[in-house]
Amino acid sequence: MRNGGICMAGDFIITGGRPLSGTVRIPAAKNSVLPLLAATILCSGPVRLRNVPPLADVNTSLRLLRGAGGAACRQGGDVLVERAPTTCRLDAEAAAQMRASILFCAPLLARLGRAETVLPGGCRIGARPVDLHLSGLKALGAQCREEGERLILTAPSGLRGADITLRFPSVGATETLLLAAATAQGSTTLRGAAREPEIADLAAFLCRCGASIRGAGTSTIRVEGRRTLAGCTFAPMADRIVASTYACACAAAGGRVELTGCAPATYAPLLEILAQMGCSVECGPETAVISRFGALHGVGKVFTGVYPALATDAAPLLAAAMLTARSESSIEDVIFERRFVCAEGFAAFGGRVETAGRTLHIAPARRLSAAEVRAPDLRGGAALVIAALAAEGTSRVRETGFIDRGYADFARKLGQLGAQITREMRPVREKRKKHLQKTNFDLQSGPKDDTIQLYKCSKRNSAHCAVLR
Repeated sequence: MRNGGICMAGDFIITGGRPLSGTVRIPAAKNSVLPLLAATILCSGPVRLRNVPPLADVNTSLRLLRGAGGAACRQGGDVLVERAPTTCRLDAEAAAQMRASILFCAPLLARLGRAETVLPGGCRIGARPVDLHLSGLKALGAQCREEGERLILTAPSGLRGADITLRFPSVGATETLLLAAATAQGSTTLRGAAREPEIADLAAFLCRCGASIRGAGTSTIRVEGRRTLAGCTFAPMADRIVASTYACACAAAGGRVELTGCAPATYAPLLEILAQMGCSVECGPETAVISRFGALHGVGKVFTGVYPALATDAAPLLAAAMLTARSESSIEDVIFERRFVCAEGFAAFGGRVETAGRTLHIAPARRLSAAEVRAPDLRGGAALVIAALAAEGTSRVRETGFIDRGYADFARKLGQLGAQITREMRPVREKRKKHLQKTNFDLQSGPKDDTIQLYKCSKRNSAHCAVLR
């Protein structure tokens, strides 16, 4: 929060050792809402997104829309976009705060013929090259160049359909190319596409607005470009990573938690691993109940991967639940090389952890003890909160602004489940704004890189679930 020249930074104060009990309604998914807000740029009529959580990244997206001349606001729990942007330049400060800002470029390019932006920010969990975004847009007729501190995308002859093959199923690149192709001239075939449910959700929204998209959720997507798209009212899918977070919190702290409104099939690999660790997992179509009253057991080595494998965002959350297991576990994240920066915090709690490359090794720890730690990133911060719930004594988690990017009312919801957690707000003087310093594009994408690093500005299988009846 901001108050004049003061930045309000908060700490979570957590007393562990209390089992959780209760029900959590899972909100709309951040990773769906952000591309949907970008997609509103393509729409000629108003768009209402239902039950959007008040996340920092959602607020940044609204700033991007308003900064480019759009009319976007909150109405209760909904977000209403009444007018699409009229200028092609994204606000530099807002774009630098969130890596998903790259998603706003393709619809601006499609609607206005030009898009300008700077570094997409976000969590420092590893390289996120943008070559797949740019090469795909070039295949559709876009041109890109550097001009001072900005990347400028233009489409002098408009965007035209093409046959594009992604060499890695990048979620961000798939979303970018769906947004670009929806109103491009002619047909587009996207091969090697990401299959995440958020991709299908974006396609469902675009189709509701009049787009023609087939195959979303599979590796081959076909799009017939439409001249214009209308507006609509749309309820984004539930957040499978938030559901995974509360499931892991229950596993770590013990107790019984019911998660409603989110299909367990969307986070089935995590539920399966928790069941292997000794949790009871019961599933219905939109409900999962996680119970843990005995000891946890290690599960050997597990891997993240592209959907439908274990989600990379869930890796640190699962690792936090594994800290007190009675046998060894390890998690290798094949997507990001710095996914486990939170390991330092785990060690501060007494966790017996060691990182080797992309792998986190977790040995049995007799108990966890209270500590003061700092959230290194969004999911790593949530993982440290989970570890604190399992630790003896009172812990403090600092830098909680990272956690606000993906979790609304996190402390309050955990408190409703029985956790002893409060938020302590501390006024801190804002640092002086730093001028952006341009360096080169990073356009190199390895076979296991996810997406989204534009250029750097600054210093350099299915869960085994019993059906609820």
